[in-house]
Amino acid sequence: MLNIGGLSYSYGTAPVLREVSLSAEAGQMIAILGANGAGKTTLFRCILGLLRGYTGRIELDGREVRTLSPRQLAGLASYIPQSGAAFPGYSVLSLVEMGTARQLSPLATPGETQRRGAWAALEQVGMENFALRRFDRLSGGEQQLVLIARALAQQSEILLMDEPTAHLDYGNSIHVLSQIRSLAKAGYLILFSTHDPQLTLQFAHSVLALSGGRIVALGPPKEVLTAALLNQLYGVRVRLLDTVAGRFIAPEQEDLT
Repeated sequence: MLNIGGLSYSYGTAPVLREVSLSAEAGQMIAILGANGAGKTTLFRCILGLLRGYTGRIELDGREVRTLSPRQLAGLASYIPQSGAAFPGYSVLSLVEMGTARQLSPLATPGETQRRGAWAALEQVGMENFALRRFDRLSGGEQQLVLIARALAQQSEILLMDEPTAHLDYGNSIHVLSQIRSLAKAGYLILFSTHDPQLTLQFAHSVLALSGGRIVALGPPKEVLTAALLNQLYGVRVRLLDTVAGRFIAPEQEDLT
């Protein structure tokens, strides 16, 4: 479904991605870890066809991204931002209907078919009862689920999520990631960037860790999320503790006495 081979990208003379390779199939939930500036956003922008000056290859369902039109790309991959601040005044249903735009001619407006698709997408994430509410009056967790529904209405099977829990409290983070995990179980391929290795341990099927634009780890969270890797990514010393409730990451604190 997604095949990346030897992907490199530079802004001017500054390399951001270096020889990144990844193969991923439907049903996977892949966490992209790395410090700010590691290349996570650039990776997403390349996959979405927004940056086409890369070397290497990116294939979605066997088709090279650079050969696809924006409408074709929209049918293959959807993007979910970390904030809905750009959508004041819209109802939830109207916002989700925006995801159906690729089904329409340039001057057409959504009709009954698109409304049914938007409603079905809201049902997928359990937000159908909020359809007539104003989006900007929802909680952060509710907004994130609506943005996911908008991507589902686009009817693409690859979802790219930019830090989906960045502005959420702990409870909403768990709820949103549980919904995302259920989408992977339903057959979507999900790539999400995050700065939270603990939630990665709990929810992701696989981890891709970037440092300096290179892949420094790739594999199941319990195998690749080591104390050494987290120190390399974030410059902190941690211990990994195995308990009956699962594995936990505990930062090592300096003695301040």
